[in-house]
Amino acid sequence: MKKLSFFVIIVTLLCACAGKTTKSQEANGETTDSIVTIGVKYAQGFSVRDSGDIRLVDVGKHDHFALVRADDVAVPEGYTKVRVPIKSTICMTALQLSNFTVLNAHDVVKGITGTKNLFNKDILQRVKDGKIVKIGMEGEFDTELVLAANPDVIFISPSKRGGYDAIKETGITLVPHLGYKELDPLGQAEWIKFVGMFIGKEREAQELFDGIEQRYNDLKAKATKVEQRPTVFSGEMHYGNWHAVGGKNYLAQIFRDAGADYVINDDETSGENLEFERLYSLAANADYWRILNSYPGDFSYDALKVSEPRNELFKAYKERKVIYCNMKQQAYYEISPVQPDVLLKDFVVIFHPELVEPDYQPQYYRLLK
Repeated sequence: MKKLSFFVIIVTLLCACAGKTTKSQEANGETTDSIVTIGVKYAQGFSVRDSGDIRLVDVGKHDHFALVRADDVAVPEGYTKVRVPIKSTICMTALQLSNFTVLNAHDVVKGITGTKNLFNKDILQRVKDGKIVKIGMEGEFDTELVLAANPDVIFISPSKRGGYDAIKETGITLVPHLGYKELDPLGQAEWIKFVGMFIGKEREAQELFDGIEQRYNDLKAKATKVEQRPTVFSGEMHYGNWHAVGGKNYLAQIFRDAGADYVINDDETSGENLEFERLYSLAANADYWRILNSYPGDFSYDALKVSEPRNELFKAYKERKVIYCNMKQQAYYEISPVQPDVLLKDFVVIFHPELVEPDYQPQYYRLLK
């Protein structure tokens, strides 16, 4: 009996040790954490497979990367080798930059496209000090500045206009970041893990996401139990059309998770342009109206009416239930992609204030005064 107990103890200890992260010595003599297992639960744009000392990362259908910790590692055919952790990169979008911000990794960012509507003081100071260069906008990249930044890889956004041909000629590895295509709020935030794998912060990324996921799902569970679900619509008229968020858009999902019904709930697209009459037929009697824009100064109901006189016809306008965020005053795209739990809470406090602590101060969205 004693021998059996001793055997059980030994097996338990061995299993516990096997489950812990070990240390491995790289060719250059540095000691680093061994590969941390990354599980992808919500994101659809990338997948991960670990094979020994190689991490295979598939992005979309066409891009495949093998993340290695030593240069002499052979990688499977069809995969682009990337030595990790990378020491320098260029970000093309605010969404990408948000991943580095939340991972406290601004030191890895050596280039960005510009600083318009950028609030982060650390990034702005780094640009001022020359630690981060502005390489220009899509189609007008300054190749010399790109080379001066000396990036190991460049994170790109295929949805943009492009202009990457000149950069491709430099031989720098271009890594697509498809977070913008995610239809699930948690799926978009899960790209923290994607960036974490490239910069050697897998563990931090995993822990950060676990917290986001827990907070989001806990509040979602409360909101989905409400008996009364208000209706909500989104957007404004621009150049004769109303760009309406589709029923599959991540924002529509946040509305649903916050205990509200989006007026285009049954739409299978992520977004479309509608004429005013079509949108009005769907949203005339909606309880709430969400607006995100960049307005110079303080936005108001008067400004909303001036932009389109027919706006006063909506019930949400008449009852002063416009939910608003001004991107000139809030770092919305700069950090909200990694804060779906905060966005959810901002909407829940409006739709169902009884579910949120009474002293909660919304970070992005508030009822327009």
